[in-house]
Amino acid sequence: MGGMKIGVFDSGLGGLSVLGAIRRRLPGADLDYVADSAHVPYGDKGEDFIRERSRSLADFLLAQGAEVLVVACNTATAAAVPNLRAALAVPVVGMEPAVKPATLATRTGIVGVMATVGTLKSARFAALLDRFGAGIQVLTQACPGLVEQVEAADLEGRETRQLVQRFVGPLLAGGADTLVLGCTHFHFLRPLVQAEAGPDVTVIDTADAVARQVARVAGSPELPAAGRARFWTSGDAVTLQRPLAGLWGGMPRLMPLPETPG
Repeated sequence: MGGMKIGVFDSGLGGLSVLGAIRRRLPGADLDYVADSAHVPYGDKGEDFIRERSRSLADFLLAQGAEVLVVACNTATAAAVPNLRAALAVPVVGMEPAVKPATLATRTGIVGVMATVGTLKSARFAALLDRFGAGIQVLTQACPGLVEQVEAADLEGRETRQLVQRFVGPLLAGGADTLVLGCTHFHFLRPLVQAEAGPDVTVIDTADAVARQVARVAGSPELPAAGRARFWTSGDAVTLQRPLAGLWGGMPRLMPLPETPG
């Protein structure tokens, strides 16, 4: 007998950070993950395109039996989650930059948010600032190029370090003592960001918070000791096999989508 089935998708491999947090919290759940790597990153795509992709990927995961759907992408959450919740019969859990916990953590009253252009431009992000940003100065930093470095599982290379330095620097110069990683890909760069920011700066991401929400939505199902995990991509499965193994661990099999959605 299998466990609860949880479907997760992202523009690429960054959502593996959320998948890993779900695995730690619900080790008996069966996990299905789709990386829409043929279209990564979503941050420079239009909202209509992202909504169409999100619905297609959601439909694929539902066809695999998903009982809970997780949109492990801040940009897709902003563009598509309201539509998905209105259209689908299963619970839909999305992402949002951790502005609220950052406002509680900051001592200087200045918070820096590292995200994609799509997230920073979204109405959802603007609403977050309106809701939780009162009395706090929020500095935003678009981070083009970082998603691609994570997709290649280049988490420590020279170019990756240079990009992190370029994006963290202005936030520190602006006085931020708390940094929010507003993209699931950036979780994998947290050690670099923390090293660049220094020990006195708090770095926050949302993978664990999302996993807690998934567990709440799932209730307390009786699960086997160890659930299985399956992985698909709309990109080149052969090329992405090694980055997947580097980010997830072990040697998981990465399968091409039977038919590319959308």
